[in-house]
Amino acid sequence: MKRAILLSGMVALMAFTSCKDDASSKIKSENVEMAQQRDEANAKVPAMTFDQTEHDFGTIAKGTAVEKVFTFTNTGDAPLVITDASSSCGCTIPEYPKNEPIAPGESGEILVKFNGSGMNEVTKTVRIIANTEKGTEQLKIKAFVEAQPAQ
Repeated sequence: MKRAILLSGMVALMAFTSCKDDASSKIKSENVEMAQQRDEANAKVPAMTFDQTEHDFGTIAKGTAVEKVFTFTNTGDAPLVITDASSSCGCTIPEYPKNEPIAPGESGEILVKFNGSGMNEVTKTVRIIANTEKGTEQLKIKAFVEAQPAQ
């Protein structure tokens, strides 16, 4: 029994030590350079910087349609792509440059339309999905919606 354990231990030791090749000799320099370039490219991300992220329409009559253009600049170092923009309800509609790359340093616009529904103080949020580091950005609009006078 002792011989069997000793023999299997020797076989295992030989198997582990015989497979040791110099690992550094297997590394190809062109693969290292490609990996460095890939990592540098992945470190570059776009960033959305808005002139303003909130807008107050003030007091509006119920059913009055209003619009606001939010201007942004790509302050990152890679092209910015907006893939989606949606609002917190159907009464607010964002229009945006869908899937159009915006180069670093260039500006773009998001038009937010609100149809004046609701009553009293109303706040709506527009969620923007883009290839920024955070992945999402938010815009807010608000208004005080007055009821229409009875006729």
